[in-house]
Amino acid sequence: MAEAATRRRPPMPLAPATPTAESCFAAPGPDPLATAFPGKRAVHPFVGMVPVPEAEVAAAWGALHDRPRRNRAVGYLHVPFCENHCLFCGFYQNAWKAREGAPYVDAVIAQIRAFASTPAREGPPLQAIYLGGGTPTALSARDLSRLIGALREHLPLTPDCEITLEGRIHSFGLEKARAAFDAGATRISLGVQSFSDAIRKPLGRKATRAEVVRFLRDLVALDRGAIVIDLIYGLPGQTPQDVADDVRLCAALGLDGLDLYSLNLIPGTPLLTAIDKGKMLPAPPPTLGSFFAAGEEAAEAEGWRPISTTHWQGSLRERNVYNVAVKTGADCLPFGAGAGGFLNGVNYRLTGNLADFAARGGDPRECLTGGMMRQPASAPVTQWIKLGMERGLLDLAPAEAALTALVPGAGLSIADHLGPVLAQWTAAGLIEPFHRFHRLTRAGRFWQVAMTGRLLGWLGQHPDLKEMP
Repeated sequence: MAEAATRRRPPMPLAPATPTAESCFAAPGPDPLATAFPGKRAVHPFVGMVPVPEAEVAAAWGALHDRPRRNRAVGYLHVPFCENHCLFCGFYQNAWKAREGAPYVDAVIAQIRAFASTPAREGPPLQAIYLGGGTPTALSARDLSRLIGALREHLPLTPDCEITLEGRIHSFGLEKARAAFDAGATRISLGVQSFSDAIRKPLGRKATRAEVVRFLRDLVALDRGAIVIDLIYGLPGQTPQDVADDVRLCAALGLDGLDLYSLNLIPGTPLLTAIDKGKMLPAPPPTLGSFFAAGEEAAEAEGWRPISTTHWQGSLRERNVYNVAVKTGADCLPFGAGAGGFLNGVNYRLTGNLADFAARGGDPRECLTGGMMRQPASAPVTQWIKLGMERGLLDLAPAEAALTALVPGAGLSIADHLGPVLAQWTAAGLIEPFHRFHRLTRAGRFWQVAMTGRLLGWLGQHPDLKEMP
């Protein structure tokens, strides 16, 4: 129980409120995979953002939708239903009831049409749309077809727009997959997490290893679009060898890509409750780097190419457009109850109340959010840092150009300001020089989120960015 209590303690912050260069340094040691930093918390999307006063939210909503968009963009469509609550998941909202599927799809299509009647429909075409949740594949084949068809009919899409259907193998089936592809989906992303029955069953995953493998083979045999899966490392009962075996099986099945994520122990989830009661034991945090290394080594041995520090490409079909775009500053148009969006520097989330969404979503004049956050003026600089770190190849040149555009007479370069941190990380084995870039090593790729948070914290102390609103 003492160990469980220790795991529940919030991880150390990525950086102190007023960071110094030294506070961003990695801990010295022979194995940076194990000891470089005390925690792996994600970069919080709202850092530096300023709340829009509640009294101004409705007017801000109107202003966002009353003019054409100007930035590169993607879309996100939320399906907030699940057939059961997986132990590790913090996104569970509503129990799935088949009778609610068609009315919900009607409401989402009404919102899509309402948005399409506003000036904000115009602008750069969407590069990707992600149908997530929840469990979108719980919907019927007909409702999946209607949703995807409405997106293609009413929204401006690039000719190669990536349309991803996220889901679970349980209750999916080839009929729904064919319907999704026929309607215009180009990519299916499934949450496998682990192929091992001994690991899957305690987590609430209903499909067996044999069923998962068989269905993935059938999906690949359709040859209709990219097939990718999520894997998680650090799960209870899992070993680094299990992770390596899972990655090799992805290659053997002919999948187009995979994500490899560290287990995130989220407060309130059944998994953390079980851990606190001593019923389950995840991998100790100092060992997680060995899990990541085992997965990455297996991907490299299979000839897979990293697209980001958590995603590998197994074929040229896989591009992972949506995930990279939303992490690096693209606008994201939200559709569906509870969907999160970002438009023209403003972050917001649509009402998650199903009845409220159905009643008001079809009216383009209705403000569907109760709160908004505005990004800081320094965002054009920080986005380049986030993009480079996400790719594992940090290029300071575009960040310098963005700073010059914001502050024509900038007295300190980005390279000089970040220099002490980058030099220490090089000595610690986290990055290495590569032409004009700072390339993340394997340990650096494992610690990327922790490093990005620290780098952005220290960048915020740059003299020309510190005083920006």
